[in-house]
Amino acid sequence: MGNDLVLASTSVYRRTLLARLGLPFRCLAPRVDEEAAKAGDWEPQELAEHLALAKARSLCEAEPNATLIGSDQLVSFAGRIYGKPGTTEGAVEQLLAMAGKSHQLITALAVWTQGQTYVHTDITTMHMRSLSRVELERYVAADHPLDCAGSYKLEERGISLFDRVETQDYTSIMGLPLIALTSLLRTLGYPIP
Repeated sequence: MGNDLVLASTSVYRRTLLARLGLPFRCLAPRVDEEAAKAGDWEPQELAEHLALAKARSLCEAEPNATLIGSDQLVSFAGRIYGKPGTTEGAVEQLLAMAGKSHQLITALAVWTQGQTYVHTDITTMHMRSLSRVELERYVAADHPLDCAGSYKLEERGISLFDRVETQDYTSIMGLPLIALTSLLRTLGYPIP
């Protein structure tokens, strides 16, 4: 096991989540062209796992003695994959399409250490309320979820968009499944209470 823990991410959300475990770690930007890595005919879960693995493995040459953590999140809805909307209009359109319906939020975790890889995926079913364009525009203006898969932040006002959330690990909704990660890091010898 590498003693050095590295989060292959620039996400503030993932950094905040990992910090909750109380372990020292560093954050490095993954060396992955995500758009190129998405090329191909992927099922949603396969794509999330592929991207999480690509992020973790992208740093293995530069950090051969580290334990590298990669994660990816996307939304699967009506045969389409939604990622980060990037724009206000894109966020409103994603939310309008999903309003009054259910979708899956898929969060993949990949850990690379000493040539071994471990993958875990959490699938959360999100049941969205029926909401109008005006309500969704008001929400997007309040939370600015332009950097969030599915265009919502459940840890903020986004919780009001949903009737029900079915999940095994609520931290996976925010981008990093800490229950699975804690179990894995403990088996690797990291001192987590």
